[in-house]
Amino acid sequence: CIRDRFLGSISHELKTPLFTVQGYISTLLDGGMKDKTIRKKYLARALNGVERLVYIVEDLDTISKLEMSEERLTMAPFDIVALTQNVMDLLEMKANKKDIIITFDDKYNKPILVVGNYDKIQQVVTNLIENSIKYGKSGGSTEIGFEDVINNHILINISDNGEGIDAKNIPRLFERFFRVDKSGARSEGGSGLGLAIVKHIIEAHNEKIFVESNLGKGSQFSFTLQKHIEFDS
Repeated sequence: CIRDRFLGSISHELKTPLFTVQGYISTLLDGGMKDKTIRKKYLARALNGVERLVYIVEDLDTISKLEMSEERLTMAPFDIVALTQNVMDLLEMKANKKDIIITFDDKYNKPILVVGNYDKIQQVVTNLIENSIKYGKSGGSTEIGFEDVINNHILINISDNGEGIDAKNIPRLFERFFRVDKSGARSEGGSGLGLAIVKHIIEAHNEKIFVESNLGKGSQFSFTLQKHIEFDS
């Protein structure tokens, strides 16, 4: 059943970093502490394993609260352009390490006001841009754009020219712990819950998320938000 598969996935995801941390600490206790170089290297690797566990536990907590609707989302108007620019600035160094450029697809000189929970939408934009970097190719790019759609909504597009996704995997993208490239994604870190969290946040806003992708050519993730309409007094 779904619950059993989920518990099996959690167990699998936790085992790798747990055994990694256990292995490095055991080696240090068995005599590795005496070598300063080994000690520093193994402690750093153990710390990476602990950080991975923290990511998984924090994301599990987030997704559990979203699924049980424990978090009441406070909605307010904000500028989606400014939010996105802030996320782009925060992820610039990570993108630079892979020689990936993050940019807008056009000049957005005026604010675009939308209604939503600022922190949660920031998490959505961060997760999607991080994914575009993770699965991007060296020398590639990530482009973010905004367009008006029907019923006073804004469509936020995050596109890359990276690995792309096989069509057969697209329906499963938002499943918890599902990874297209398990070995590659795991080496990049993360919890495997990022896209599941994105979907839950967007649905908690009563909005939609879309995916278009061509294997080897890149992907585009898009989601809608209600536009904030200002009335003249």
